[in-house]
Amino acid sequence: MLNYFWFFLAALFEIAGCYAFWMWLRLGKSVWWIAPGLLSLSLFALLLTRVEAAYAGRAYAAYGGVYIVASLLWLGVIERARPLASNWLGAAFCLAGAGIILLGPRFASH
Repeated sequence: MLNYFWFFLAALFEIAGCYAFWMWLRLGKSVWWIAPGLLSLSLFALLLTRVEAAYAGRAYAAYGGVYIVASLLWLGVIERARPLASNWLGAAFCLAGAGIILLGPRFASH
């Protein structure tokens, strides 16, 4: 369960960092938005290393499901656009997949 906490924090910082670049390049905000964007993306990378997984690729794959949910929450809270029911259904499938990827090795027989 602690892995999901790290995943959620990492997603928050990844989305915030990317959004800073979005604001600069797409919304015409100051180039100074790059500084907090880079800091946020650095924190994202550091936080993702906290995940308990034997392989980085498996941790990153499982993280994808959490990232999708966090992105929809960002859409609703920060961008004030309401995610569709189909968005949440897709996100639920992605979270289920993330759980299988993360926990799957524990259930595999050798």
